[in-house]
Amino acid sequence: MEQRLTPATALLLTLPPLLWAGNAVVGRMVSPLVPPLALNFMRWAIAFVVLLPFAWQLLRASSPLWPRMGRFAVLGLLGVGCYNALQYMAVKTSTPINVTLVGSSIPVFMLAVGALFFRQQITRRQVAGALLSIAGVLLVLSHGDLRHLRDIHFVTGDLYMILATAAWALYSWLLTRPGDPAEIRANWANFLMAQLVPGLAWSGLFAAAEAAVGSQPFVWGWPLVAALAYIALGPAILAYRCWGQGVQRAGPNVAAFFSNLTPLFAALFSAAFLGEPPQAHHAAAFALIVAGIVVSSRRRA
Repeated sequence: MEQRLTPATALLLTLPPLLWAGNAVVGRMVSPLVPPLALNFMRWAIAFVVLLPFAWQLLRASSPLWPRMGRFAVLGLLGVGCYNALQYMAVKTSTPINVTLVGSSIPVFMLAVGALFFRQQITRRQVAGALLSIAGVLLVLSHGDLRHLRDIHFVTGDLYMILATAAWALYSWLLTRPGDPAEIRANWANFLMAQLVPGLAWSGLFAAAEAAVGSQPFVWGWPLVAALAYIALGPAILAYRCWGQGVQRAGPNVAAFFSNLTPLFAALFSAAFLGEPPQAHHAAAFALIVAGIVVSSRRRA
């Protein structure tokens, strides 16, 4: 039965892209103040402390988390340890607009991962949509001049974001695998905490390696403290909670369209706070990516 999209549900699904776009912009703003892997670790450490009163029971010795730690260690590596760390590394050399637009190519990576590792059948309509999305990504990476694709030199941040998007696609597919204990899956706080426990260990290991090779110094002050509070409470906890509720109400197919609001919000935030106004090729790329998602998501009658 088709679920109706109410204004309340639309608000739930709009808030996470708004917060995720802010995450990319804030990450760019504080990149001179803190190393990217340390930023990712501190973000999730704060989220862990905030989440602890809601999911402390999951840390008990009798918790169903520990027998399933292998699965959640992989989820924590991809979703907590890799995705956001790569995004923060990306915004040091790329713009938030580029980062979120490249991230909007997630349907392409979802198709590829599903076909390669999960025996998912790909339709011609999905291939057409994927080609449109790829065209949008190429438009971003070529900075609007497709004639120069042969001579393109990737910005390091763009490459990091491609890796992050691939990691998120694999993470998303692994989320669909059955077998999680009901105590974990049925409660949003428990499910996030189950990924945070190993994910925090991964991100801490990466931050320690970053410090060992000689990373940039910290510049402590209210801008960094405010940024940490925002990225821990907003994009990590609040966005996750709203997205989960919105998907349950409207279904994943409807929710997928809302995720592509992220580049639009990132462009607005970049213009307002970073002095990086969107260019014509950003609008064209966004249109191509959205067109690709619409085409690939439609079902034949």
